[in-house]
Amino acid sequence: MRIIAGEWGGRPIRAPRGRATRPTTDRVREAWMSAMGPWIPGSRILDLFSGSGALGLECLSRGAREVVFVERARPALQALRSNIETLEAGDRCRVVVGDALSWAGALERGAFDLALADPPYDGGDAGRLVELFRRTPFALQLWLEHGSRDAIALGGGGRTRTYGDTALTVLTSPDALDDPDPNDPPPATDPESQPSPPASDPESGDPDPSFRGAP
Repeated sequence: MRIIAGEWGGRPIRAPRGRATRPTTDRVREAWMSAMGPWIPGSRILDLFSGSGALGLECLSRGAREVVFVERARPALQALRSNIETLEAGDRCRVVVGDALSWAGALERGAFDLALADPPYDGGDAGRLVELFRRTPFALQLWLEHGSRDAIALGGGGRTRTYGDTALTVLTSPDALDDPDPNDPPPATDPESQPSPPASDPESGDPDPSFRGAP
């Protein structure tokens, strides 16, 4: 695995050992980044089910201000912390050891600029996360990777693009800008104004323009 572009473009990163974690492919990760491009610089980002941290670290490489990673699997946490250390990104990262859905469910509306999520396929977590976001949009946008066969009730305002067995869905909060200028990133959230959620475990492809301006 590697960082695709930006400050750390081409730098290798570790994938978790074993088969419990399914890293996002470079092709799909590039599709995420191409579509998210105008929103990344200066943003405060939440990376749920973060695994190796590849998505959040890619955002940092492309100018994000800060990323909070939420993960609970030990092999994934080992890879994530190693990657943060390798890239010397610790001053722009926070690692939360805990359940992604529970942690996100404790957030207030608009706590982050962007939220990324790559939950296990076929486990129902993707659908539960969408329901949670609909109730309380804890970011201006939620970018969600899931199985292309997963049944997810998007309702209005959701858009999906399929890449073989993988699908990428974006949901936008009513508070978000509809069509930002690439040179005018979204208003960054103020971390001082956001209360921390309940404490967790103390162990703590192809560029796709179809998502741009997703409602």
